[in-house]
Amino acid sequence: MKSLGSIRRDFAPWNDPNAKPYIQFDNVTKKFGDFTAVNNLSLTIFEREFFALLGASGCGKSTLLRMLAGFEEPTAGRILLDGQDLRGIPPYRRPVNMMFQSYALFPHMTVEKNIAFGLKQEGMPKPDIEKRVADMLKLVKLEQFAKRKPHQLSGGQRQRVALARSVAKRPKVLLLDEPLGALDKKLREETQFELMDLQQELGLTFVVVTHDQEEAMTMADRIAIMDKGEVMQVATPPEVYEAPTSRFVAHFVGNVNMFEGKVAEQAANTTRITGPSGAQIVVENGGAAAKANADIVFAVRPEKIRVSSKKPADAVNALEGEVYDIAYLGDMTVYHVRLDDGQIVRASALNAARVTEDPLTWNDRAWVSFRPDAGVVLAR
Repeated sequence: MKSLGSIRRDFAPWNDPNAKPYIQFDNVTKKFGDFTAVNNLSLTIFEREFFALLGASGCGKSTLLRMLAGFEEPTAGRILLDGQDLRGIPPYRRPVNMMFQSYALFPHMTVEKNIAFGLKQEGMPKPDIEKRVADMLKLVKLEQFAKRKPHQLSGGQRQRVALARSVAKRPKVLLLDEPLGALDKKLREETQFELMDLQQELGLTFVVVTHDQEEAMTMADRIAIMDKGEVMQVATPPEVYEAPTSRFVAHFVGNVNMFEGKVAEQAANTTRITGPSGAQIVVENGGAAAKANADIVFAVRPEKIRVSSKKPADAVNALEGEVYDIAYLGDMTVYHVRLDDGQIVRASALNAARVTEDPLTWNDRAWVSFRPDAGVVLAR
């Protein structure tokens, strides 16, 4: 099997048939009156995994997290943690801790007292509390801020205090509900890597809820993409991006171009598609069966498409159109090309050189081209 995307770490228990899931959602349904927030959902998460629940607002991801934390009970189904059914176990008895988007720090307490609060509630001896708090402050690099109160800290520092308080009790599972939503873009990107390093160092299982695709792709070992209370796909970030299993997932994660048409010819590993205007493209379909004249969709990411003023001599698939829009983003330039059949194609060109060899501007005639293996055939 070909590797998709960048190689992450070797940790991949979901590929081991003998590995036992650490967290199991077994046919879980959650209803609020007539509204079904989670619909007969089954999902497994492994120990020490950094797992992301990704979806738009209202898809059920936070409800799933709250049921795992014990703030909500399933209407039907079971949730198991390390083989134990969690039904009826109150939140404070579960070996999990939750970090909220608002951080929920005590404004009248110093940083060290915020971190120590849960340990005091558990009755830990004072010398042990002092050592644990010192360890947590060192872990999140806030030793010099121990005596400050939350209002004297930046947003990123408050986020780290909340994180230190969450892991101070050493839960088996840390739940993070939109943990970076209150941070600005640059700080959010820096904190993503800090969270990854922290999770590796602590060896905990992290389950994060987010609507930010880039955040999930950066941090998670696997991602569950949710819609209307159901899981649409569970896979590693490269698999979700390069091999989506549905149009919904392809559209939701990143940008994508959909070339629709009918099967004109089927070979051993390639399919010739005839589009609505009669234009044809050749795609590799990995052996997927496609009957003659059947409707088919080929999804291609913008960075896999080349834009040029002349038709490339070696192009298997090349379609002509007109430059409709251009966005210069510094590291790349995004082109919107309106094909002669009316379809808008989005293409991203990396600005590897300071001077563009083949400059294109608005209303220029242009060709978009891509390899037969540049995308994926979608059946649904």
